[in-house]
Amino acid sequence: MSTTTAGVQGAGVTKPGSWLDKERTIAGAGFNRWLVPPAALALHLCIGMAYGFSVFWLPLSRALGIKESLACPADAGLLTELFTTSCDWKISSLGWMYTLFFVVLGSAAAIWGGWLERAGPRKAGVLAAVCWCGGMLISAFGIYTHQLWIMWVGSGLIGGVGLGLGYISPVSTLIKWFPDRRGMATGMAIMGFGGGAMIGAPLADRLMKLFATPTSVGVWQTFVVMAVIYFIFMMGGALGYRVPPTGWKPSGWTPPASNNGNTMITQRHVHVSKVWGIPQFWLVWAVLTLNVSAGIGIIGMASPLLQEVFAGKLIGVNLGFNELSPDQKKAIAAIAAGFTGLLSLFNIGGRFFWATFSDKLGRKMTYYTFLLLGMVLFSSIPSLSQGGHLALFVAAFCVILSMYGGGFSTVPAYLADLFGTQMVGAIHGRLLTAWATAGIVGPVVVNYIREYQLAHGVPKADAYNITMYILAGMLALGFLCNLMVRPVADKWFMTDDELAAEKKLAHERSAAEILSADPGSNEVTPPAKIALAWLVVLVPLAWGAWITFEKALVLFR
Repeated sequence: MSTTTAGVQGAGVTKPGSWLDKERTIAGAGFNRWLVPPAALALHLCIGMAYGFSVFWLPLSRALGIKESLACPADAGLLTELFTTSCDWKISSLGWMYTLFFVVLGSAAAIWGGWLERAGPRKAGVLAAVCWCGGMLISAFGIYTHQLWIMWVGSGLIGGVGLGLGYISPVSTLIKWFPDRRGMATGMAIMGFGGGAMIGAPLADRLMKLFATPTSVGVWQTFVVMAVIYFIFMMGGALGYRVPPTGWKPSGWTPPASNNGNTMITQRHVHVSKVWGIPQFWLVWAVLTLNVSAGIGIIGMASPLLQEVFAGKLIGVNLGFNELSPDQKKAIAAIAAGFTGLLSLFNIGGRFFWATFSDKLGRKMTYYTFLLLGMVLFSSIPSLSQGGHLALFVAAFCVILSMYGGGFSTVPAYLADLFGTQMVGAIHGRLLTAWATAGIVGPVVVNYIREYQLAHGVPKADAYNITMYILAGMLALGFLCNLMVRPVADKWFMTDDELAAEKKLAHERSAAEILSADPGSNEVTPPAKIALAWLVVLVPLAWGAWITFEKALVLFR
């Protein structure tokens, strides 16, 4: 693997200005590009805890009652819960945090993506750390005072802005450092977002048990401690970001031919202000929305889905879900928790595997694989469940979730192929409005169709069949959208003068300019520094993976 090149923050050493300025992050000739992925992982592993916030819902639902929930009056609505201090919050009300997270994430990424390209990843990463961790501290105060609206404002709105900025902060940088391995580079970082809950959820569980007292469930204290830990990690990651000089490329690497028929990789660049009018943008937007809608709907219902479909068969008895005793339901709930853990492992692994694989297969063909294989697997679920094929049922969902994660990690490289690398971070930010849309569409399709089926007397074991066919149909529509993606027309690309002007606004400098401004900028990155950076992120990731794997073993006992 190439370990080339481009150095420490030499570009801005002789120039006055803030240490957050992009000029101070332009690398010189001795910097090793393999320091950038662990910096990105440090941020993504922290903000990825957004997926794990459900670990707080049960304790918060009895924050006042401690042992049992202190229920609100029967006629109390969500508005009452937002401001009440006399009764506990319902889990369904707390669950709205997920909607806030991903709607605000997509909106923030779309609004500030263009600013990020010019301000640089370090400034965006620091702001992400302040918003995400500051939001957690505000939420801790909301929990302490038992004000749900403060918690929503803290983690949901302010933290959601941190999610958006933190999520897209490394995308453009990594793609520019790894033009030879675009998919692999973004896959490494976005794998961290999927792995954040795998680390954060068990950590939060241990902290809540540590802080729990006869008068407190220990959640607000846990928020404070995690905010401090996350702030240290995220600041370390943000300060580790470096951007390559203009025109940098790995030694010995030759850019592929422009608009190659298999990969459609362009060497030109589209300005973010134009993407709303480009058909290819909306086609990729639709592909991501449909792929994510199918996957996110399953993530939210994975545990009850397995329990209701296989019921007593999970513990060797031929009984339906409603016929099980309370102890039997607890036993299958533990198995379903293992199933959820296994899905999270495939979600994370798929982010790295599929994105890396796309470097060989091509982005368009990789999405064909997601959509076509997903159609087949979703369509097979009813038959697998009716035939009692538990192992095949579990395997099908594992592959589906790997492609759900792979869809996220592959799309930044897809955008870079189509629209160029100059403003790919900003374009990716606008595309993430697809995630916000899918975060509403997916759960609505799965949850409401299930409720409709049950209300009309459909057995629980069969209540998901129609849903699976609908999700397969959504992927078929996504397949057609991907089929229509073609190379972007010449009229959409920036001219040489426009590109030069944008590079100037983005404070870019060539390697020659850096060396001229600071002849001492060729400091070589020590191998020990690279090893330490990777250890800092891989050790907690391995810890979380092991805990998740232990839970998943219940499925095979």
